[in-house]
Amino acid sequence: MTDTEKKSCCSSKQSCSSKQPEQAPAAKGTKVHRKMTIEDILKMFPQKAQRLQQEITNAGLHCVGCHAATYETLEVGMMSHGFQNEAIDRLVDRLNSLLEEENDITTITLTARAAAKYQQILQDEGKHGWGMRFEERMAGCNGFEYALDYSEKADKDDDIFECFGVQIHVKKAMLSRLLGSTIDFIDGVRGSGFKISNPNVKSSCGCGTSHNY
Repeated sequence: MTDTEKKSCCSSKQSCSSKQPEQAPAAKGTKVHRKMTIEDILKMFPQKAQRLQQEITNAGLHCVGCHAATYETLEVGMMSHGFQNEAIDRLVDRLNSLLEEENDITTITLTARAAAKYQQILQDEGKHGWGMRFEERMAGCNGFEYALDYSEKADKDDDIFECFGVQIHVKKAMLSRLLGSTIDFIDGVRGSGFKISNPNVKSSCGCGTSHNY
């Protein structure tokens, strides 16, 4: 007999630069514009830094996290890579659309795209029916990094969330930090992988790969 609690979420809708003084997250309603540096964008919107980073990378700025991002604006960076105003405007629109997406803070969500990809991985690995372990570890230049792994079955100290047929196993001790997160899968020409948006995050490093609260 375990006290593991099962919850459903589907009914609800690089290298880092040297440590700089922390920048406060942006106020609600703040939008990305072309005069912002890449580093400022990631630090102002830490709760979605990893997905913002992937969008910027997919747009052609594959040097996200390098020293140039410290002082170059989004506009200058795009133009230096050969892109014109139309491409810059499209990127800014995509970033702001991503910021407008709302998280359900009462659960942990796996998108349909991420669930399909994970089920494909399980099939390839001969692990049909296994769950996903979602946790974070002390790492990186800003405190924590997310970790996703296989989970054959939930532990006694886990909470269970289920989306699109995939169970997500999370340690109860981590719930206060991870609740509200959305796990997505991004497939781009310059990189693919699972990306997490977490509304609880208050700061992120310049490369968007580590975070703190």
